[in-house]
Parts: sequence; structure tokens; C-alpha cells
Amino acid sequence: MFLQNPSATIIIHMLTIWKGRPQGPCDIPEKEGEDMKRSISEINEKIRKGKVVVLTAEEAVQLVKEKGVKKAAAAVDVVTTGTFGPMCSSGAFLNVGHAKPKIKYKKAWLNDIEAYCGMAAVDVYIGATELPERDPENEVYPGSFAYGGGHVIHDLVAGREVKFRGIAYGTDCYPRKEVETAVRLKDLNEAYLFNPRNCYQNYNCAVNVSDKIIYTYMGVLKPNVGNANYCSAAQLSPLLKDPLYRTIGIGTRIFLGGGVGYISWQGTQHNPEVKRTKKGAPIAPAGTIAVTGDLKQMKPEWLVGASYMGYGSSLIVGLGIPIPILDDEVMRHASLGDEDLVTQIVDYSHDYPESVARSLGQVTYAELRSGSIKVEGKEVPTVSMSSYSRARQVAGSLKDWIEAGDFFLSEPVDPLPGVGSGLKFKPLPMKGKKR
Repeated sequence: MFLQNPSATIIIHMLTIWKGRPQGPCDIPEKEGEDMKRSISEINEKIRKGKVVVLTAEEAVQLVKEKGVKKAAAAVDVVTTGTFGPMCSSGAFLNVGHAKPKIKYKKAWLNDIEAYCGMAAVDVYIGATELPERDPENEVYPGSFAYGGGHVIHDLVAGREVKFRGIAYGTDCYPRKEVETAVRLKDLNEAYLFNPRNCYQNYNCAVNVSDKIIYTYMGVLKPNVGNANYCSAAQLSPLLKDPLYRTIGIGTRIFLGGGVGYISWQGTQHNPEVKRTKKGAPIAPAGTIAVTGDLKQMKPEWLVGASYMGYGSSLIVGLGIPIPILDDEVMRHASLGDEDLVTQIVDYSHDYPESVARSLGQVTYAELRSGSIKVEGKEVPTVSMSSYSRARQVAGSLKDWIEAGDFFLSEPVDPLPGVGSGLKFKPLPMKGKKR
């Protein structure tokens, strides 16, 4: 669990020398005119020439407060975003190579964590939340869930040796029935992260209205609304800085796990039709993205296995997306601050597990980051399940890459389904016996 520093501030010298801009001051126009327009190809040309102007989302919020949207949009080419939080719907495809004689795996394990084998002979997929077969889970409540699939992924990226075991039924072309060895990431033919649902665009603030402690994926929740846990980098969070998906789409190049990745599709449970503020930001969980990237280029500090008492294991992922400032509206959205972004307070003792659509109140991220909020008249301490300081580092690293000419923006090949698409998250049809 990561606690942010609500009092952290950032000092921006916007009118002095900008890093990566040897020509000197930021050229903010003195007069406001028609809406500014620029293209991704124009921005990439600036990157090649070393003349691109890049701000982190935090810096963009401050600049717009000082100079207004039009002047900021005219001056800035790219706004970088970042998040570093638990993303359970994550995992990795691995090609472990052929043994001699060859084998077609029916089941396989890495450090005793089972990997899915229902593909070609030696391709496997290890999910972040998978647990060892002998894990006591919640038999001794609350379980510790000390090691899972997310930890295996972290160990591989850290260069550690991982025990590999596989079994098969044997065929004429794949006669071997068992393998037991050890591998490192460098030994694998291909290894790429493929996360079906990452980077939630907004998420609930979780509380517990019952009279007993509960253990959830939102952390430990104390009874009688003893704490309020949330999980978003808010004014740094990628999809909240492009709430209508104007620039983020399929094929967008991103910072993923310390390396370069891509958005491969809308994420599972992508739900763009939720209610939004007048400024376009969703007031509840909305969009998601599926992402992929080369695991061999990633860094262990940006892919970290996590254990949640009484719940399970996960993977904490560092992810950042560059927002090309194509026009004034894109800058207006990219500059939404914590005070502009809201979420819902949801009870996780009854309402969430029973799929009861009820909000105990709406709260801004500025309030959440202050350290306490009021829930039905009660002062309640807040806790962030994601790291704001690490999200800031992601946005800063992506900014550095772009300014150095090491990272170019990509044109989406297709947009994400957005407002008006009609796409809504659907519950499972229950056709069997009631529990």
C-alpha cells in the first residue's frame, strides 16, 4: 500500500529556461486568437529537432491556472501522464522453447504458480492473480497471499531464476510427458506483458459500513466507516487527462513497466457511457485499456508483485501515456485538476459484493488527497492504494524520453469506443439456481 503526501507541491518556472529547450523562455503568445491546431506528425518533427515542449500533467494544471487554456495550448506540445497502482487484470505470455524430445504442455508452473497452457505447444500465459496450488488462501482468515503470479513476473523482470515445471499426455510429434528445469527471462524466446484491463478511468472510494473489519482488493477496510480507500493518480491519471479519448486509442505508444508498450484494444469492462461532469470527466469507473509490451525491456521497479491480506495477489504496474495537445479542448481536458475530478463513495461490506448501485456521496480527489473526507457527517481518514509520487515519476520519465528524442508519439489506428458508442458494462446472466 502506498501513502501519498498531500502537502507535496511543485514549483514550476514556466517563464525561465525549459529543459530541452535551448532557445530559452516558453513562448506564450500575448494575444488570444482562434483555436490552436497541431498534428501528431508536427509534434514528432519537433521531437526530432529537439524543439518539443513537454509538461507533465501536474505542470499543465498549474500553467493553465496561471496563463489560461489558450496560451497554454499554444505553448505546449505534449502533456505526459502517469499512474502506479495495482492492476489485477495483468499477465504475461511466455514462449519457453522446446525441450528435447519435444513436449506439448497440458499444465505448467513457474515457481509453483500455474500458467495457462491452452495454446500452442510451448506457449504459456501467467496471470498476476494466480496462486500456488498449495496456498492456504483464506482457510486461515485472513490469508496472507504472500506469493502469486505478479511476483513471478517481477522475479523474471528482475533477472532471477524461476523454477519451471510442465506435464503433458504425450503425442507422436510431442512424445515427452514431463519437464523440470529453471529459466531466466533472457532464456525465453518471447516474453511480453499482455494486460487485458489496466489504467481504470476513475475508480470507487471504498468504505465499510458494517461493524466488522473486511479485507478487499481496495485494502483493509475498518468497521463503521473507519477509513476510506481510493485508487487513482487523479490529475496525473492517463485516461482522466483525455476523458473523451480524443488522442488515446488503439496503437497509442505508452510507458509500460519501465519500457515501451502499446494500447492493443479497449480494456475489459470498458464502460464509457457513465455519467460525466460538465467538463467531460466521468464521475465513476469508466474507460479501461488493454496494453502490451516487451517484458525484456521492462524494469522490476515498475512491475511489482503485491499481496493483499484476505484477498489475493496482484501486480502493481507503472503506466504513462503522452497526450498530444492537438487543440484547446485537449489542453482543457489535460489540465483538469484534483478539484475538477470526482468519484463515488461505495460501501464494500454489502453494496459492492451484492451489486447494489448506491453511492454514499460524491467526493473530489482534492478532498481525498487532503487526508480526510466527510462520510455522512463523519470525518474519515483517507488512504491511497496507488502511489502518487511514483505516478509523478512515470510522467517525469516519459517527459524526459520525449525531450531526449527517445520516444515518439504514435497515431492511433482506431479510437476507443467513447460517449455515444452505446457500449455499456453488462452483468452476467444468471440462468441457474439461485444461491
